[in-house]
Amino acid sequence: MNTTLAKSTEPDSYYAKHQKVYPREVSGRFTNLRNLSTLVLLGLYYVLPWVPWGARQAVLFDLPARKFYLFGLVLWPQDFIFLTWLLVLAGLTLFFATALGGRLWCGYACPQTVWTEVFVQMERFAEGGRARQMKLDRGPWTLEKIARKSGKQVLWISFSLWTGLTFVGYFAPIRQLIPAAASFDLGGWELFWTFFYGFATYGNAGYMREQVCKYMCPYARFQSAMFDRNTLVITYDTVRGEPRGARARNVDPRSRGLGDCVDCTVCVQVCPTGIDIRHGLQYECIACAACIDACDEVMDKVGSPRGLIRYTTQNALDGKPSKILRPRVLVYATLLSLITAVGVVGLALRKPVALDVMRDRSSLYRETTGGEIENVFNLRLLNKSEHPQRVRLSVTGIDGVHLDPSQHDVLVIAAGDAYPVAMRVQAPPDQFHGSRSIYFHLDFLDAPGKTLVERSRFIAP
Repeated sequence: MNTTLAKSTEPDSYYAKHQKVYPREVSGRFTNLRNLSTLVLLGLYYVLPWVPWGARQAVLFDLPARKFYLFGLVLWPQDFIFLTWLLVLAGLTLFFATALGGRLWCGYACPQTVWTEVFVQMERFAEGGRARQMKLDRGPWTLEKIARKSGKQVLWISFSLWTGLTFVGYFAPIRQLIPAAASFDLGGWELFWTFFYGFATYGNAGYMREQVCKYMCPYARFQSAMFDRNTLVITYDTVRGEPRGARARNVDPRSRGLGDCVDCTVCVQVCPTGIDIRHGLQYECIACAACIDACDEVMDKVGSPRGLIRYTTQNALDGKPSKILRPRVLVYATLLSLITAVGVVGLALRKPVALDVMRDRSSLYRETTGGEIENVFNLRLLNKSEHPQRVRLSVTGIDGVHLDPSQHDVLVIAAGDAYPVAMRVQAPPDQFHGSRSIYFHLDFLDAPGKTLVERSRFIAP
């Protein structure tokens, strides 16, 4: 065996060195749509904590008080099912959108894409466009390079810290948080999460960028399970574009045996993940459509029709009809509709007061001076609304069962308050022996017809 030849054919390394991607600036209808999406989503993120809702902010996840405020809706730990519902709804919406439009979420709404776009714009502001950035990185360290790199870092770090503070502002009142941060009086956990989230933003959007999409994001890996030949994707029209070759403007490429692609590589230069869309659909593609805008601009310059790179389906590219309504889309749409309806109905029927009933463990039963059998129950009433609730307690299930007349059956529970009360329930001694089910009824006096019922057990000798 020729050991010299064997050694020469072995790879030096199984890991390719990371090459920084310098996305070129591009303009066009999809770029404008992406910029609009970035402004709207970032606006929502940074503005929502400042929106007031009565005496509090509209969106606040108050962990110490175990309350989640979503505008007029207040969720408690007992309402965890609704938070689960929101997560399931978000996941199904993503699957449905992917089956129809491919990775539109990645290209226009993913936080990694949105924040990376902002960091790229700040980098261009400080260091210039693509060619200038590449020249600056290759050149020696001069005063200009130090000034530009330092200016970029100041912008990145400031924006990251503000992002971290805003994140904490969803869990602590932001109108108190900002003055505390300005006076260096943040608490330990607030300080930790501000720097943690700020550092994550700085690292992901400033340095890792497309590597998050390529190597860390699980969505890129299982997206193919939701794709079929009718899914909308960004594709390069190989039949129309090949063979590639440069030509002068208004020269018919067919007369020279060429396709419409002039092999300018602008579609590669504008790609934020650094791929060549002409090699076909790749998992690194985030469907941002920058290559479409770039290619359309080139086609306009050389006098060829637009659409060499475009949003289309594999069937349409092969000359076959595309189907929007297909089994997977119908399944996702059905599930999405059902889960949405169930959640909305659940929220509409949600009682403003929760009732927990537990038997008193100190004694099973006792006999009153009047000869009746008495059981003691510990009730806990939780007002989950932002308004006081007037309720009336009653009990049924056994003939003659009633609450101790010396106790008040009408209770007033303050907004957001947990009201514990011990209730004595009495029943005639000759009705039954052993154990029998009883039902506590909670009637809402301010909402006639609305009742909450909780079951328990009454014990007699």
